[in-house]
Amino acid sequence: MIGMEILKPVVALLAWTMLMWIWMYATRIPAINKLPKDGGPNADVGWTGAKLDDLIEPRTQWKAHNYNHLHEAPTVFYAVALVLAIVGQGDGLNATIAWVYVALRVLHSLWQATVNKVMVRFLLFSLSSLALIMLIVHAAMTVFDLA
Repeated sequence: MIGMEILKPVVALLAWTMLMWIWMYATRIPAINKLPKDGGPNADVGWTGAKLDDLIEPRTQWKAHNYNHLHEAPTVFYAVALVLAIVGQGDGLNATIAWVYVALRVLHSLWQATVNKVMVRFLLFSLSSLALIMLIVHAAMTVFDLA
């Protein structure tokens, strides 16, 4: 089908998000289980990520922070990729840009979950944002018949 190649990186990023979900809970649940149980019978009821930031070592929480980040800018990616697929512009250059976006987001995830030096993370985020902007411009050019 014409324009549907862009759906492959969409599915790849969806799968990556679920891998980060697994990694987050594979590290977070053991960390929670190691917390002292002296806070009463409801000490672990209703915990938020912010409260866990104060209770669990940062390296463990980095995975959770990244999982949350995968529900922010990537939602714009999903929307623009679907627009490009619907209008038949999801192949060729746009599919390539989408793969670049996904690769940068995966690198961002790996960096944030393991090293988490902010300037490198910001660079990866900025580069992925540029790819996203390119996709949005291409979608706008097509939808508004500007090309």
